[in-house]
Amino acid sequence: QVQLQESGPGLVKPSQTLSLTCTVSGDSITTEYYGWNLIRQPPGKGLEWMGVITYDGRIYYSPSFKSRTSISSDTSKNQYSLQLTSVTPEDTAVYYCARALLGAPSFDSWGQGTQVTVSS
Repeated sequence: QVQLQESGPGLVKPSQTLSLTCTVSGDSITTEYYGWNLIRQPPGKGLEWMGVITYDGRIYYSPSFKSRTSISSDTSKNQYSLQLTSVTPEDTAVYYCARALLGAPSFDSWGQGTQVTVSS
């Protein structure tokens, strides 16, 4: 059974870069035909999809975040990562990792989420 675990900084200061890593166990991030997603939920708001890295290394970003977001992977560690630059308090959210089959309407596995607060 696949498991996803987020690790993040907890607290980030405004204008800094938020770095978050998803560690996957029970499956390889190169397994066809999965996509490995980053999603967040700000307080009192709905889920926001940020981007995905696919099993073969293609990366797609939400237009809402594209200018500030970078997603990468380390297949040797079975991890993928998010960097979000120039953060503001509006980037305060619970950040999630999630897996989905490419083209599927929903995510089949989620991490537990990690709270990231942007504050000076």
